[in-house]
Amino acid sequence: TPWTVVFRLMVWLYSALCFLPSLLRRDLGQKSSSMSLEEQMSQLKARSVGGTPDGPYRDLKSQQKLACFLKAGVDTLDKVFETAAQHYHGQDFIGTREFLREEDEHQANGKVFKKVVLGEYRWMSYDEAYRSALSLGASLIALGQKPCHNIAIFCETRAEWMITAQACFLYNFPLVTLYSTLGGPAIAHGLNETEVTHIITSSELLEARLKLVLLDVPRLKHIIIVDSKVGSHYPRGIRVHSMTTLQEMQARPENVSCRDRKRPQPSDIAVIMYTSGSTGVPKGVMITHSNLIATMTGMAERIPGLCENDTYIGYLPLAHVLELSAEIVCVSFGCRIGYSSPQTLADQSTKIKKGSKGDTSVLQPTLMAAVPEIMDRIYKNVMAKVEAMGLLQRMLFFLAYNYKLEQLEKGFSTPLCDKLVFHNIRALLGGCVRVLLSGGAPLSAATQRFMNVCLCCPVGQGYGLTETCGAGTICQSWDYSTGRVGAPLICCEIRLKNWEEGGYRCTDKPHPRGEILIGGPSITMGYYKNQQKTQEDFFTDKNGQRWFCTGDIGEFHPDGCLAIIDRKKDLVKLQAGEYVSLGKVEAILKNCPLIDNIFTICCFGESYIIAFVVPNQKHLMSLAKECGVCGSWEQLCYSSHMEEEVLKVITETALKAQLERFEIPRKICLSTEPWTPETSLVTDAFKLKRKELKRHYQNEIELMYNDK
Repeated sequence: TPWTVVFRLMVWLYSALCFLPSLLRRDLGQKSSSMSLEEQMSQLKARSVGGTPDGPYRDLKSQQKLACFLKAGVDTLDKVFETAAQHYHGQDFIGTREFLREEDEHQANGKVFKKVVLGEYRWMSYDEAYRSALSLGASLIALGQKPCHNIAIFCETRAEWMITAQACFLYNFPLVTLYSTLGGPAIAHGLNETEVTHIITSSELLEARLKLVLLDVPRLKHIIIVDSKVGSHYPRGIRVHSMTTLQEMQARPENVSCRDRKRPQPSDIAVIMYTSGSTGVPKGVMITHSNLIATMTGMAERIPGLCENDTYIGYLPLAHVLELSAEIVCVSFGCRIGYSSPQTLADQSTKIKKGSKGDTSVLQPTLMAAVPEIMDRIYKNVMAKVEAMGLLQRMLFFLAYNYKLEQLEKGFSTPLCDKLVFHNIRALLGGCVRVLLSGGAPLSAATQRFMNVCLCCPVGQGYGLTETCGAGTICQSWDYSTGRVGAPLICCEIRLKNWEEGGYRCTDKPHPRGEILIGGPSITMGYYKNQQKTQEDFFTDKNGQRWFCTGDIGEFHPDGCLAIIDRKKDLVKLQAGEYVSLGKVEAILKNCPLIDNIFTICCFGESYIIAFVVPNQKHLMSLAKECGVCGSWEQLCYSSHMEEEVLKVITETALKAQLERFEIPRKICLSTEPWTPETSLVTDAFKLKRKELKRHYQNEIELMYNDK
């Protein structure tokens, strides 16, 4: 069409005008910003210290010695906060949006959804936050909390969470963190195992979850509420305080001595971080001050230009090591942290009233961490809108998309396309994000390419575990390659260990492969009160360095970057002897627009896998219309005919992705239940849908559930 000819002509002229300046920049040595994808993948980023294929592999900057701290003498977290308060004392630190009102939104099906209208961010400076943390710590001592004795936090991500954490770091209280999505038995297990007498929580979580298990936690004496809503009718012996009134205690004359504090040592426990419990009883990982300082050092090195002018949006669970580490990095560089939630993150988020602004639009962050779940949803939503465009608009979008992708692979930027085509997409996250960190799960190549192109910022995919304090690898900001998690951070090193049963060896060609072992100052002390599991998963080498055996299978590319290719515990063996990686199958099928979330299982001795699918409501209703099936959303999810149609779409997606026939699910179960990024899909799938699954596949699921 004439419009596409005009567009191509504009692109050609623009490319010609930009070509000479780009060449000049390359000649002047500015290669990091204008390397082609081939050059990016060939530039050495890490290498094996001993020259052997099993490693250990280290970043080029840490070949002689692994980095332990960012600034000399700042070797504990209390010193990090003190230093930040001194250097950035009057600058904004933590912010929360003002709550204006809540309204009911009536749906066509009769349901009523609660929507909120929020105002601007209200900020607390570094100096104010520091004084507030000191006050809270002194108040906790006045309430009977002692240094080196555990204290728990069971709360959503919010400013008070960070104030509490800093108070604990300042007064050397080991902080026990619990996911706000944990069920009653898991909460009671964590509190009893750590023998806490004090816990910080919100009024909502107290009434909805914690209150139900108070009788099962006999040592608990004090509950501190971060908001002002203090209820009543709690078991005898338990006192409930608001954080505001508690902080007034330390001002009393009899509590003056409580202001004296015992400083932590680098080897002291800073956090006992409980896992999500998706594969069993949650385990408490003991993280020292030196572990977090080392991880902070490694992460900061991979974020270019980090400074006090940056704004970070915090919405992932602070009980997760990725979010906690990222926010500690921000503290050390004087960044602003604006708090949010998955329900209020963007203009289209579930709790934001139509026509109101989400948190990213108001805050306009420059830094952001995300899990693939959120990025997959952005990708699917945008592509759904593109498919709904007219033919000309859709054609222009894909022309611009493919052009920019081609330019990125050559190492060139495309400011014209960014301004004219991708501006509105970038605005979904506020329009100012310059670095996006991805972690928590594998990010698909399609989603990563989309984020790089449409959000106009690098996506640094990383790899780490709670047991390594989140440290492992992060891609360099200028590396746009996909399917890899980058080179080792400067605070750790990585070895590969043969896994004979799975057929992975360090001598494999073209790339050495094996189980990933991570070592260095970021490796944690092990599992709390679980010496047997600690000895199974951790070891100390002859040089005194700690290592963690991840159970993940990886391969090192010639440039020193790591790719995660499998997981020992993720492999299931089918009846005919084939091995299937369930994580790989899920990651590929999540790219299907019809799927919002998916969980695959395979029963021992069976010849196929089963998929538990949370379908996208809009696409499922559209598919039902095409197939001539009528009914409500719930009726469609229970329809055996729709299950067959969805299975056809899933099979088509799997074949396009070149999955083997035995890797493709043969049976599926549709669910009406949505999940948030904080929810454990595996755990909740079985808790919420065991009966529904059994209704479909009685014998298979019963066997699998009992095995779990």
